[in-house]
Amino acid sequence: MIFEHIEPAPADAILGLTEAFRADDRAQKINLGVGVYQDDNGVTPVMDCVKEAEKRLVASETTKSYMPISGTPAYKAQVQQLLFGEAHGVLEDQRVRTAHTPGGTGGLRVGAELLKQLRPGATVWASSPTWANHPGVFSAAGFALKNYPYYDADRNALDFARMQETLSAVPAGDVVLLHVCCHNPTGVDLTADQWAELGKCAARQGWIPFLDFAYQGLGMDLEQDRTGLLQMAAVVPEMVVAHSFSKNFGLYRERTGSVTLMAENATAAQAVFSHLEKIIRVLYSNPPAHGGQIVQTVLADADLRAGWEKEVAAIRDRIQRVRVDLVAALKARTDKRNFSFIAQQKGMFSFSGLSDEQVQFLREKKGIYIVKGGRINVAGITPANLEYLADAIAAALTVSE
Repeated sequence: MIFEHIEPAPADAILGLTEAFRADDRAQKINLGVGVYQDDNGVTPVMDCVKEAEKRLVASETTKSYMPISGTPAYKAQVQQLLFGEAHGVLEDQRVRTAHTPGGTGGLRVGAELLKQLRPGATVWASSPTWANHPGVFSAAGFALKNYPYYDADRNALDFARMQETLSAVPAGDVVLLHVCCHNPTGVDLTADQWAELGKCAARQGWIPFLDFAYQGLGMDLEQDRTGLLQMAAVVPEMVVAHSFSKNFGLYRERTGSVTLMAENATAAQAVFSHLEKIIRVLYSNPPAHGGQIVQTVLADADLRAGWEKEVAAIRDRIQRVRVDLVAALKARTDKRNFSFIAQQKGMFSFSGLSDEQVQFLREKKGIYIVKGGRINVAGITPANLEYLADAIAAALTVSE
């Protein structure tokens, strides 16, 4: 028998934490691990624009037949316009192809499979640190992984000099994984000038940018958050982009994302895309329809889109307000550490500077669940739990001396 002596796999670093949180019977507990947005009431809401789109879809839907392998043309066009803008040259020149995938993770996995076929000897370079699922996604595709410096924990800031030095030595044909905005887990992003320097580096060295774009709209705004992508598109001949609507549409369980290929010309783009479609056919055949239809409906309707943009702005503003409130609450309780850097970070996550020992204390003694390494989901902080959280962090700093 093949199953009898198999040991259980280790729990996922993030989703496993949520399972432990749910099993915790303490009345006062906080989950700051999994990357899901919550409002001031601790609820992950359904957007108003999504509800309206779903009403329209229910009324108009006539079939549950299969989707095309790479999704509908309308959905793919909307994704491309969000990524590049409506009149970008790469769209005019038909250098871009997009596939609708099951979430941003699906986009990463499909893109990884494609690059493994095209560059079987390549190494994938990821930031140190990076999203906990990145190594698993690219290892599953057969890639060897290496890291480039990104975050300076002593300064709670980007270490761009060392990052640039390392990427300037990456061999041609290797793949460099980059977070477009709202870097997960640190919340520390590149500036426009730094993106321009990386673009020059990629063009000079010949490595392939693989852009993970999971948080468009949650950093600065929908347009400014794509700055890094546009900087790369201006100077490199080829790149891959995985994009997600989980956060900026609240479509977490609908698994709505994409993978987009940019090639040197239209002929190359179509040829490569044909291989991508073969990969999709083998992995999951065609994408789930509902989330994509919601996105397509909202983005194609002027009123719904305007409402969506307001809702995304409200999410972004709440996250930034929480950052400021957390810094103030910690400052009022302790002078053992300056947490002001948290207010300068972007997106849902913060590399809090808490040690693994402090993270363990918070979980065991206070019922506060934080990912190992100190990453916190800022969006999980609410007016109801902020004071308790600040008290607990201050206590953790004391006991760990």
